[in-house]
Formats: sequence, structure tokens, C-alpha cells
Amino acid sequence: MRAFAWAAILSAATVCQADGGSSSPQEFTQIERGRYLSILSDCSGCHTVPGGKPFAGGRAIETPFGNIVSPNITSDLETGIGTWTDDQFDAALRKGIGRTGAHIYPAMPYNAYTQMSRDDVLAIRAYLNSLQPVRQSRNANTLPFPFNIRSAMAVWNALYFKAGDYKPDPAKSAEWNRGKFIVDGPAHCGACHTPKTLLGGDRKDQYLQGANLQGWSAPDITNSRRAGLGNWTVEDVATYLKTGHNRVTAATGPMAEAVDLSTSRMTDEDRAAIATYLKSLPGKDESGSAPVDANVMAAGGSIYRDQCSACHGIEGKGVPHLFPSLADSAMVRSNDPTTVIRMVLRGARSVGTKGEPTAPGMPSYGWQLDDRQVTAVLNYVRNSWGGAAPSIDAGRVTRVRSDTASRSD
Repeated sequence: MRAFAWAAILSAATVCQADGGSSSPQEFTQIERGRYLSILSDCSGCHTVPGGKPFAGGRAIETPFGNIVSPNITSDLETGIGTWTDDQFDAALRKGIGRTGAHIYPAMPYNAYTQMSRDDVLAIRAYLNSLQPVRQSRNANTLPFPFNIRSAMAVWNALYFKAGDYKPDPAKSAEWNRGKFIVDGPAHCGACHTPKTLLGGDRKDQYLQGANLQGWSAPDITNSRRAGLGNWTVEDVATYLKTGHNRVTAATGPMAEAVDLSTSRMTDEDRAAIATYLKSLPGKDESGSAPVDANVMAAGGSIYRDQCSACHGIEGKGVPHLFPSLADSAMVRSNDPTTVIRMVLRGARSVGTKGEPTAPGMPSYGWQLDDRQVTAVLNYVRNSWGGAAPSIDAGRVTRVRSDTASRSD
């Protein structure tokens, strides 16, 4: 693991020695390493309710099978993990086996965390143990039968889970290997960006090519030119991970939270490694899209000029690091238009970070535009300025409108 906040570590070690040496610098190093690994793993994203006590759990994680409520992972003896042994903690994170021997649902991405080493996992535990324990019970999961039968996870594991530490590829650079380890291991990017089977397992033949979850569509993050990162540079990717913004786009929705809690707090070296790895992934070959009806394009162009061009420009280029470039946006041209439909209907606010604190937002147009008008403007945006994407029909917009209306987020 790379160097972290060594000044803080040495300062803490000095205080400790002045107090009689009850702890060693090595222990502080392990705690700081665990703190950073918890950032790479985005532990706070699931185990902290917004505005709640850190790592005290209680957040409902939406899955296609029902909601799973995250547990308290503070060191509280009664409601947390204070009585767990190191072996039990390691088995939970890297093998998906709980303290009682029951299977853990893969909403906790043990199928990715398995690539971390035991030392990595125990460093995370040391960090969690260093925090103030919180006594907080959690509500029960809301999984219907038969998904509430944990023993069935043995079948899921046989199909989709293979335990084992990350094994570097000797033919690749250290930076590439570091990036792949983070993406496939602690950062568990595939949990959102890899399409899933009916049973919730990864479709490995569509690795990181985008997926639909929690009312959003996570984009393709391979090097596809139309739908992925093919038109981004390594620097573009790293800047996006650091600030939530770059010359093309801005992070919103679940990715905004991931940037806020995880990627913006990583080291520059790790963000560059992630970018190097993602840019090495070949994009899927794309076939041409059928032309959109000329009347739809004309109607969409009129709406765009009236409602969108003030921020995004007549040519769709936006303002770098402020308003996304629709002409260059792979998300806009994604095969799954859920996110862009949702953003037009409900609006969105981008993430604010130390590097880009403004956090500009997009207003909602769902009250102003009907489903046919939303369809027209999105088909115009997706197929203008040299872009091409599959046509959206009004029925798709109607379904997304209905889904978003039932959500509080």
C-alpha cells in the first residue's frame, strides 16, 4: 500500500510514547492503512446512513430481490462487531460467511473483497476498532420468499463466487495491476457497472459495460467510443474520479456519492492507476443506429433550443467542468437511457468536492414536458452533433416517470 498521512501517524505515535507507550507506531500504521482501505472499499457508502453515525449501519440497500439493511460495523459489543474474532471478520469480508456460519448476501460485495489479502482486511478491522462504538440495532431485511432463505446462497456462490487474493499479471505494469486490483477488488466497480443475470450474478462477457440499478443506469466504463470512455483521456478519467467533473461530464446520482465518499479521497496515484486500467479495456463493437424520424428530430431540436441551449450551448458543447457536453457524452448515447430520462424528468445535482465545490444542478422538466416531448428532445440530443444512439419511445419515458415517482431519492 502506498504512503498515506505519515505525519499524522508519527504525531500520534509520539503522543502514545509520551503517555507510556501503550500502542506502537506499527499499530498506528495498520490503522491508517485500514482507514485508507475503507475509503477504497467505500464502506461508508453502505454502512452509514446520510447524516447518521459513521459505520453504524441501518441503510437500506435496494436490490432486485428486495431491500437489504446494512449492519452496524462499529466495535459495539452488543449491536456491532466488537465480539467478532479476526477469523470471523475475514470470513465475512472475503468468503461471505457471517459470524454464525450463515451466508451473507452479496449486496456486501465479498465476491470483490476476496481479492484483498487477510492483512488488508485486518487493517480495516483495526481502523473500525479505533473508532467510537455506536449502539444501534438495525431493521430486518425485506426479502420475500424464497430470497430470504440464506442457505440458497450456497448455489449462488457455486455459480458466481471464487475465493482468492488478487494475482498480478506479470505481463502488465505495476500501475495497471494496481488499477485492476482496485477496480475488481476493494472498489467493486462491477457491482454497479457490470450487467447481472436473473440471479444477480455478474455477466462476465459484459464486464463493466453498464447496468441498471436503483432507478439509474450505470454507464459503460470500458473503452467503447460511443457508450464508454473511448473519447476520454487517462487524465479525464482521473480528474473525474478526483473532482466529480471533467471537460465532458459531471457525476450525479449514486456516482456522485461514490466520488464524495471514496474516489475523491483516494491518492492521485491510485486514481491514475484506475484510469490506466479502465482505458486498457477494449470497448464493445457498436453497430449503427437506425435514423430517427425527421419530425421527431425537428420537434426535439425546437425543445432543445428553448429549454437546454442556455447551459449546454446550441452545439451541445456545454461549459467544461460546469455544464456537461451533451455532444461528447457517452452517457447521453448509452444503450440504456434510464439515467438521461430520469435527469430530464427530475433534474439532478452534481457532486461538490474540494477541487470542484460549485456542484451545479439541472432543473426538473418533468412538470413541464410530457412523455412525447421528453422523447423528442432526448432523441434529438442522442442523435445530433455526429452522435448516434438507439431511438427512445414514449413508453420508455412513461415507465421511468412512473418508477421515479415512487422513489424518495
